[in-house]
Amino acid sequence: MSLYDQGREAAYETGMKNRRAVLGDAHVDAALAKQTDVTRPFQDFITRTAWGDVWEREGLDHTQRRLLTIAILTAVGNHGELDMHIRAALRAGVDSETIGETLLHTAIYAGVPNSNHGFKLLNDAVEELGGK
Repeated sequence: MSLYDQGREAAYETGMKNRRAVLGDAHVDAALAKQTDVTRPFQDFITRTAWGDVWEREGLDHTQRRLLTIAILTAVGNHGELDMHIRAALRAGVDSETIGETLLHTAIYAGVPNSNHGFKLLNDAVEELGGK
């Protein structure tokens, strides 16, 4: 195996560790089970780059990255990914008040309608997951 391939494999393993830690085994297993020959390169790419490189960096801890991700997904109106990351953050122990503050702050800079929907998703997740 070439050094290049070894580096890719190491990035993939690190990425899979982070991806599972952030999103949970059930979500990752479901995503991998749905892979096709068409989507496999993208799954490999996001695992190595997003999860294996960016989420592994030392500059921010995982809670900060979770909140930043929630803010960005709110800002761009990506509600499916937003719901997934809100629920993942709650399951990881980020309290709903902190997520709510992130959504409130995002409302000022990215728009009230997007944050309003984020609050709806947060409320639904808290009710479903039995958190506060």
